[in-house]
Amino acid sequence: MPKDFLKNARDSYDVVVIGSGLAGMTSANILARAGYSVLLLEHHYQLGGMATWFKRQNGHIFDISLHGFPAGMIKSCRKYWTREIADSIVPLRGVRFENPQFSLETTFTREDFTRILIEEFGIAPETVQRFFDTARSMNFFDDQQKTTRELFEEFFPGRDDVVRLLMEPITYANGSTLEDPALTYGIVFSNFMQKGVYTFQGGTDLLVRQMREELERNGVDLRIRCLVEQIEISPDRRVTGVVVNGRRIGCRAVMSNANLKSTIFRMAGEEHFDAKFLEEARAIRLNNSSCQVYLAMKPGMGFDFCGDLLFHSEHRGFDIDAMLSRNISSRTFSFYYPETRPGSDRWLVVSSTNASYDDWASLSEEEYKRSKEELCRSTISCLEQYIPNLRDMLDHVEASTPRTFEHYTRHWQGASFGTKFEGLAVSKALPEQVSGLFHAGSVGIIMSGWLGAVNYGVIVANDVDKLLSPAAAGV
Repeated sequence: MPKDFLKNARDSYDVVVIGSGLAGMTSANILARAGYSVLLLEHHYQLGGMATWFKRQNGHIFDISLHGFPAGMIKSCRKYWTREIADSIVPLRGVRFENPQFSLETTFTREDFTRILIEEFGIAPETVQRFFDTARSMNFFDDQQKTTRELFEEFFPGRDDVVRLLMEPITYANGSTLEDPALTYGIVFSNFMQKGVYTFQGGTDLLVRQMREELERNGVDLRIRCLVEQIEISPDRRVTGVVVNGRRIGCRAVMSNANLKSTIFRMAGEEHFDAKFLEEARAIRLNNSSCQVYLAMKPGMGFDFCGDLLFHSEHRGFDIDAMLSRNISSRTFSFYYPETRPGSDRWLVVSSTNASYDDWASLSEEEYKRSKEELCRSTISCLEQYIPNLRDMLDHVEASTPRTFEHYTRHWQGASFGTKFEGLAVSKALPEQVSGLFHAGSVGIIMSGWLGAVNYGVIVANDVDKLLSPAAAGV
């Protein structure tokens, strides 16, 4: 008999959370702390969403995605998770850029960027000051018509080298382009560049384990391998439950941490929404996906310090089409040293490249296999510039593509970074269409990344609380 992953689950809960990304887990934790009964459903065999990991032969553990986020993650984790988690967030030691236009290393702080722009790029101090002040002051209510391209032209006309320095890391972090609203760039960049880039010491597996323990302490009912097939909605547009693994479970509210379009069109159903809302939802553009190559050295074998993040490119200037091309000219290397997981004797590298789903989706299985092998070969050749004896040390190599992300996350087209900016308004408007239906996930770029996901989970948890609280019911 197949295992019943819903064994002993209740017939109803106050809240069902669909998906265990950082937004989903944070919402579940806050609502459970507030005294609500919460069921967290995850279709995968482990929690974390894109903040996850996998294990391979000889005890290698690979973290998925870039391992960097702003200092604000410390405050959010201390407030909404635990001090233990917050205390394990540490700064990266160095971020490097290697490309035809410049070679430099930075602490990724405003002070260091100011120095670099003035001393290395010859930008007037007052221009640098005005740019950073402008970026820092941007907020969600600002003009959304100005593009990031126009912002750079205003301060650094004709300087594609400056654009590359200031834009490339953000594109790798959340898929931003020069055509996205300038405010999305300003908010994300100013978050990062104030105090540098941070990571979780101990690895994503430890982070998620500690989050899981906190969720269980607060009474969240956690279920893996549980795929939600339907969000049940009454004729008067109110959430009444979900169908998961063929079983109906009632609830007063659903918080979906799944892909936004999947939530609306696959699980809820078009018949429950206004025509204008559906039109806006269909028009949402998905952000791009990525390819990653995972490389592990033989146990105990390592390399000299290469930085923590290395933005490598053979292409001149910032070019989003080149960054998405299967003819790869730009890579970001995340270096993992033994101190990443204290007590470990492992050196690992994860190479990330932005990618288009369409370039991989139509390949035959044979073509797909060959393309992944070529991706691995070209990545190793590139990385040998920084680790000359790399091939002698390698113990394991494998690649992932947009198809991989689609399979494991069920995101439409494997979108690693959710949706473009317009997705945020649709996500926020869901409860206006269906009472009790909420969404938090990677939408609108400013709600992308680890910190954005946690904070969006907080916002939506508060909205759910307002709906379910006795005061809201008039008690």
